Amino acid sequence: MAVNTASPSIDDLLQHIRPAVRERSEYVVDMPSGIDVKLNQNESPFDLPDDLKEELLNAYRQVEMNRYPSEQPDKLRHALAEHDGVDPDCILVGNGSNEITYTFGLAFLDPGDPVVLPRPMFSLYEKVARLQDADLTTVPPREDFGFDADALADAAAETDAALTILTTPNNPTGLAMTLGEIEQVVTASSGFVVVDEAYVEFNPEGPAVELLDRHPNVLILRTLSKGFGLAGVRLGYLIAHPTVVRELMKARLPFMVDRFAEQTALAVLRRPGLIADRVQQLQTSIADLTDALQAMDRVDVVPSQANFVIFTTPVPADALQNRLADRGVLVRNMGGYPELQGYLRVSAGTEAENNAFLAALETSLSEIATGTGA
Repeated sequence: MAVNTASPSIDDLLQHIRPAVRERSEYVVDMPSGIDVKLNQNESPFDLPDDLKEELLNAYRQVEMNRYPSEQPDKLRHALAEHDGVDPDCILVGNGSNEITYTFGLAFLDPGDPVVLPRPMFSLYEKVARLQDADLTTVPPREDFGFDADALADAAAETDAALTILTTPNNPTGLAMTLGEIEQVVTASSGFVVVDEAYVEFNPEGPAVELLDRHPNVLILRTLSKGFGLAGVRLGYLIAHPTVVRELMKARLPFMVDRFAEQTALAVLRRPGLIADRVQQLQTSIADLTDALQAMDRVDVVPSQANFVIFTTPVPADALQNRLADRGVLVRNMGGYPELQGYLRVSAGTEAENNAFLAALETSLSEIATGTGA
């Protein structure tokens, strides 16, 4: 016999969503209208060249869209292994490095497991740890915003951390750890240590891949979004001990890397000169941008080892960000990080984009100082 019952209210239904999820906020980056110069997400300002896009169009015609991709894109895995000088069995390719970060949470963390995170750092790692109800220990930076390697090593050892995260160069500060500092933390850790090298192409300290031979607990995370300029394709990869890679595959959703993304990455990897040239242009761009900011009155800059730089002025960051947006220039407000209250972050752009940003900044600061303008 059918029983007439009222449907549950949305409030009642939400009680079935885990508190660890409901307590988090979604990751959203605002994109106001009228923006001509977008320098807020550490993207490459360079799209793929037209002849490479034509090559990709021809490659796409060969893709069987009715067939699933393989669990791991084998050609791309081998190409990345050759690029980094490691065995292909050490490579796990993901739908962006963010997807692999979520896999870390699923594979490594039970409720209450200790996790060590430096501050400030890319917020996704804290979100993943809290979604898994991990026990977080956060380590503040040195006065210059650099990593406190001694404190990180002590925290990893004292908590017996299941997972410790190092992002080098660090987003949002742009500062890198030395190989010796990374190894200090790795040696102190009984659990896994993620070395996120999203900005490795710009890092004068060099990659940490040599640590893999000595330390099987090292997990090196890379992305093709920055130096490769493929943020819109969503590709990242992990370099780790083959046994760890096999275990992580058990926690992943299948078919995460589509055939189109693989073809794009392979085409770019076949052009190492293009990658090197663009990385060089971005290194020059951020150096010029930093020099120009340092030359401005009332602007303090933190020199960067990545493709972005943070700076502060006497003007409240939100007010200055709004002024710049009104002039068609979008930068990032770092106020979400307690250590970086008052700081803005600007990505390296083309020469024209940098000049537009600097002009907008000078005008905005002048107007605010004199009480003129909008």
